Amino acid sequence: MDPTGVPWAEVIPREEIDLYESIGLGRASSKPGKAALLVIDVQYRSTGHRPQPIEQAIREYPTSCGEYGWRAVPHIRSLIEAFRARRLPVMYPHVALKRAYDGGRWADKAPAVMSIPPRGYDFVDEVAPREGDILVPKQHASAFFGTSLLSYLIDNDVRTVVVTGTTTSGCVRATVVDASSCGFRVVVPHDCVFDRSQTSHAVNLFDMHSKYADVVRAQEVIRMLDEGAQ
Repeated sequence: MDPTGVPWAEVIPREEIDLYESIGLGRASSKPGKAALLVIDVQYRSTGHRPQPIEQAIREYPTSCGEYGWRAVPHIRSLIEAFRARRLPVMYPHVALKRAYDGGRWADKAPAVMSIPPRGYDFVDEVAPREGDILVPKQHASAFFGTSLLSYLIDNDVRTVVVTGTTTSGCVRATVVDASSCGFRVVVPHDCVFDRSQTSHAVNLFDMHSKYADVVRAQEVIRMLDEGAQ
């Protein structure tokens, strides 16, 4: 991939990009097949109810990525529409409403996660699920851990998983690694994922592209669908 057009271009030193390329990391996957779209945690707890700088957004929900999430929403919506138009699976791994005993180690690291009111768990309206979409409630970072996601993918004959949502360094990355470990081709449209830290966002995209996924733009995903990843 041309490093000038990707989120990590200004973060990862050129010599490190060259090093990775010299040992063959970051090559494009060559395993096409029917695709499914994952929309991970695009809930108001992750975006806030309106676009705001993150410093303001976290006053509403401490888990919010603020304006970074709202920048991704239109791109995620374009992919949802493309998948639905082609009758391809759209799946929504999402944070299940936290009860007192659901905190786990994440709550140890970030206690504020337990303070999100129920309305924060609603899906962002612009990209909310519709009848026929598959809901996958989860309690942990990976959409695979302790859920039925793998069964849904197998049952729908899926070979390629397109991962969108949040956070790039957390639930997105954990899901990408598990999807790759399960043998799926993984695609991450970088304009469809977001994080509260832009440095972490860029570094994790670079690392996922190097090892586990093809990191592209949303429009490239649509081109892939037209060329046979369906």
